[in-house]
Amino acid sequence: MKKVLAILGSPKTNGNAAKMLDIAIDQAEKQNYEVTRVNLYEKSIAYCTGCMKCRVDGVCVIKDDLQEIRRQLIECDLVIISSPTYFANVPAVVKNLFDRLAGAVYDDNHGMIPKPKLSSAQRYILMTTCNTPAPFDRLAGQSAGSIRAMKEFFHISGMKCKGIVVFAGTRKAKEIPAGIVRKITKLVSFS
Repeated sequence: MKKVLAILGSPKTNGNAAKMLDIAIDQAEKQNYEVTRVNLYEKSIAYCTGCMKCRVDGVCVIKDDLQEIRRQLIECDLVIISSPTYFANVPAVVKNLFDRLAGAVYDDNHGMIPKPKLSSAQRYILMTTCNTPAPFDRLAGQSAGSIRAMKEFFHISGMKCKGIVVFAGTRKAKEIPAGIVRKITKLVSFS
């Protein structure tokens, strides 16, 4: 059975980022994926201390909830991450996750170019919400900044992008637009 790691990077469990992730999870379950949902705001993940010990064996020396997420990331076939855009970037909790997983996803080998540790057979889907309406969300670098941060982490890990979903202009949105629902469903439907 294929495994999906679904990561919520929003403090709002009923917000648009969470709703988008729920749509993806529902579709993954219909495809008979084994889904593990992780809400980063419910996890205890300390800040990176920059000790660089994770570069030795890929394991962070800080003992908290990160070790379980690390294992799930390494074992999954597909990662779906849904995060709001905060000031043209991901929220601190998402950035912290990436910082702490650095040694797990790439080997800097003391060389100029880091070597990916994860498989190119693994895929990822990036989703973000942004209050700034389209096309200004991209023109002002808002949602583009958030996507760039997430994409860089997964790209350096060796995983391949399956797709990107941006829901811009969310300030007064009560539900996810049908076009975005279709896009999420389509991305998760095809292996």
